[in-house]
Amino acid sequence: MPRFVFSLALDSKGDSAYQMNTIDHFDQKLVTAVLEFAREQRLAEEVRDTKPFTIAPGFATESYGFDVVVAVPPAVHQYHFGRDNALGERVTGVFPAYSCEFSGHETLEEVVHRFKRMLCPTVVERPVVPYLRMRYENTRTGGGSLGASRGFTTTDVLLRELALLEGAAGSFVEWENFRGEVCSRPRSAVERNGGRACMSL
Repeated sequence: MPRFVFSLALDSKGDSAYQMNTIDHFDQKLVTAVLEFAREQRLAEEVRDTKPFTIAPGFATESYGFDVVVAVPPAVHQYHFGRDNALGERVTGVFPAYSCEFSGHETLEEVVHRFKRMLCPTVVERPVVPYLRMRYENTRTGGGSLGASRGFTTTDVLLRELALLEGAAGSFVEWENFRGEVCSRPRSAVERNGGRACMSL
């Protein structure tokens, strides 16, 4: 069995296609379910040239916890470009995902970054990668983020930096989840609520 499997299904009109890529582990039932769901929801009509991705809720399988199917346009997936650009322009990339992985307000650049570097959409047995943005400063370790904006990160980084706050006077960690809820610890006011409001990512 090849390491990479590229699966395509024509849309209902027959003039474009949905594509789901997998690596190392190919689950035909899952891939078929994703492609059929994308076609039934007509995701290509929503995603093309209007927004960097479309989230279709209501997806479910017996073997996985995925609860949405995500569709991305050629500007994000870049499938076939350099080999068959005309085909690439007619393909909508689709993959199963978790609703907590997207806020719905990402820019094209943010979606490309997460699609290529964080989500690993080709790995069907991948862990959940919640939408999580963080900024921090630690006076004891000297670590910190650059600028006033929160950048994308992972839960293990957030939990590590929260643990490092102990004994680091004047330090803080601020984070935002997929619902847009923002919490921080500790500096001052955050000590009153312990930052627990957003611990559920």
